[in-house]
Parts: sequence; C-alpha cells; structure tokens
Amino acid sequence: MSKSIRLSEEAYNRLAAHKEGDETFSEVVLRLAGERSLVELAGILSDEQADALEDAIEERRSRRHEDLEEITEELQEV
Repeated sequence: MSKSIRLSEEAYNRLAAHKEGDETFSEVVLRLAGERSLVELAGILSDEQADALEDAIEERRSRRHEDLEEITEELQEV
C-alpha cells in the first residue's frame, strides 16, 4: 500500500539531493529516517572509541549492580 504526501519545493529538492543511483524516494526516506541495522553500524567507531564505549558501559553496569545491592540491603532491613 502506498501513501501520497505533499512536500514543498524546497523539501522535495533536499530529498532529491539525497537520492543515490536509481533509488526511489521511498528508499531514500527509509534510509534517512529508518533505523539502522547492526551491519550498517559496523566500523563506525575507531578501536579506541569502541574500547572507551565498552569501558563506560561496564562502569555503568557495575554502578547499577552496586545500587541494586544497596537497595536490596535496605529493603531487607525493613
């Protein structure tokens, strides 16, 4: 099923400028506004950035675990 939408001339021109090859406007919209798959995200971070992100995630998990342990202890005291 397809839907019609109205675009201003400026919006149409901007969208058309993003077309690649024989891509349809629907494909352009999906590419620009759609969610990315994990395959598309592969390689967007340098090794250093990936390591830093991994460290930050692990730190946050550790803090969350500690917070949950504190809450559990407080609830057991009640």
